[in-house]
Amino acid sequence: MKLYEYAAKEIFSKYDIPIPGSSLVSDADGAEESARKMGEVVIKAQVLTGGRGKAGGIARASSPEDAKSNAKRILGMSIKGFPVKKVLIEEYREPIKEMYLGITIDRKKKCPVIMASPQGGIDIEEIAKNSPENITMVHIHPLTGIHEYQARMLANSLDRDKARELIDIIKKLYRVFIDNDCQLVEINPLARTKDGIIALDGKMVIDDNALFRQDFSEEETGSLEEAARKNGMSYVGLDGEIGCIVNGAGLAMATLDMIKQYGGTPANFMDVRAGANAQQVKTALEIVSSNKNVKAIIINIFGGLTKCDEVAKGIIEIFPEIKIPLVVRLSGTNELEGRAMLGKYGIHMASSTEEAAKGVVGLGHSN
Repeated sequence: MKLYEYAAKEIFSKYDIPIPGSSLVSDADGAEESARKMGEVVIKAQVLTGGRGKAGGIARASSPEDAKSNAKRILGMSIKGFPVKKVLIEEYREPIKEMYLGITIDRKKKCPVIMASPQGGIDIEEIAKNSPENITMVHIHPLTGIHEYQARMLANSLDRDKARELIDIIKKLYRVFIDNDCQLVEINPLARTKDGIIALDGKMVIDDNALFRQDFSEEETGSLEEAARKNGMSYVGLDGEIGCIVNGAGLAMATLDMIKQYGGTPANFMDVRAGANAQQVKTALEIVSSNKNVKAIIINIFGGLTKCDEVAKGIIEIFPEIKIPLVVRLSGTNELEGRAMLGKYGIHMASSTEEAAKGVVGLGHSN
């Protein structure tokens, strides 16, 4: 489960990790009022995807009037299919130096790993590709926690002159990671400013399996991921134009790979899981089709516990409302019945994953 930036920073604040003063607003007038109190501000779209800056979802404003006009523009945007419903109005803090600090799980070593780089403001993948020597990685034993020497080594790799402040932030961020059952917590950039070290951005991903012991409101979660989870399905948003609905994680990954092979880009990963009923299939189509970037949808079902005629029933219930081309591949239990039901509606059918992937990419490119 991903958290919005404002929600991640609220948690940082509870652990005394320095953040800029801010206000969350949902209209341009609120942005103007906040900027009047703060002075120079940054307006930041609150969406659960990266690339906000490149898409125009982040803007500086030197006056309340600028803040109002920029907020009005950003609130009308859709970034990678995510509509911007709220913006964070944040005090502008000029960075003297931008750094990266993140914690995730190293699944091979079965423990948390802290990553630090003096090059912040860009994706950690880009740093790893272009200058891997600028990344310091420290594995933390889950029973002993972070040691003083480990925090000191990480801090020195970032900025020796500010090591004391950085050691404190590193320890606190590790506490955030553990206490909140995180799969990822990231500050990028972690900035050195004239007022000290401060988290200018924040990202948190919570382990879905631990949500029963965490207390996050629905407002703090991703709406599509949350809708899927509540209906017993898994959804992960991606950056492409081909919507995917599949049963079984392995088949879903193979379908995404096949779409890439034929020149398409998946818009999501969605596993409706074994035994999906008509209502779940209908809900899956509602979720996937709500992404404005989706130009075509593939439904790839292998019927074991899942019955193909039940899948067809769910598709038929919502098909008249969807204005996006569909390609459906059904195989297995009640396959013939399901195909016959869908054939009456002129829905594109495929006999294999390969045929379905090739067909949906073609439809996506022509739509």
